[in-house]
Amino acid sequence: MFEIPQISLKNKVSAVEWKIRVDLAACYRLMVMHGWDDLIHTHISARIPDTEHILINAFGLAFEEVTASNLVKIDIDGNIIDKDNPFEINPAGFTIHSAVHEVRHDDLCAMHVHTNETIAVASLEEGLLPLSQYSMFALASLSYHDYEGLAVNADEKLRLQNDLGTSNFMLLRNHGALTMGKTIGDAFMHMYDLTRACQVQLQVMATGMKPIYAPQSIIDGIKAQANIVHTGKTGGETAWPAMVRRVYREYPDFAE
Repeated sequence: MFEIPQISLKNKVSAVEWKIRVDLAACYRLMVMHGWDDLIHTHISARIPDTEHILINAFGLAFEEVTASNLVKIDIDGNIIDKDNPFEINPAGFTIHSAVHEVRHDDLCAMHVHTNETIAVASLEEGLLPLSQYSMFALASLSYHDYEGLAVNADEKLRLQNDLGTSNFMLLRNHGALTMGKTIGDAFMHMYDLTRACQVQLQVMATGMKPIYAPQSIIDGIKAQANIVHTGKTGGETAWPAMVRRVYREYPDFAE
């Protein structure tokens, strides 16, 4: 059995960085709890506020092994900041994240998954359809990026950035999904909504019956309605504390 190097950064980094580390580690554990992880592949990345440094998972760890301390701090080019850190990152896997963090400076978190449901809907010519309340949230801020093979080509970054634009939800054709958030909780909630929207769409399509499409006016007004429900907060801000408590109950070691 291969041992994971044990390190502790608690009280060795700023309070701001530690908070981001704990929230990001919690998000990785939530990926496992929702069945969104893909062996050691895909990533969630988070920018440390007021810096150009980004936190991402160590390459080779399962998501249930990610902790606040073993997240790797890198710059926008993927260079590891802490030279005594025993972990590495997947440079190819960071291509997507470096691209979006370069252009979305107001967004703290980028979340990328390869779930069956998001790949399936991303692989449909019509993409996501207005079939559920979950899809309303995604369709209000959704973009698409065509498949170009494994994300290892630097030339793809500009096309990815242009396709993303200002949207918070992206379906990567034949590949999966990407969500952005001003907080880690927001990126998680966006992925939750997008995943549920894809699941419901596939279930509706499987009935073979004629679906009912929600009108565009509902999509256009959904953000204002959500603000009323969450009293001015985002869905991520409202739900995130409960999600972190859930992770503490299931995986109390994540915050080490």
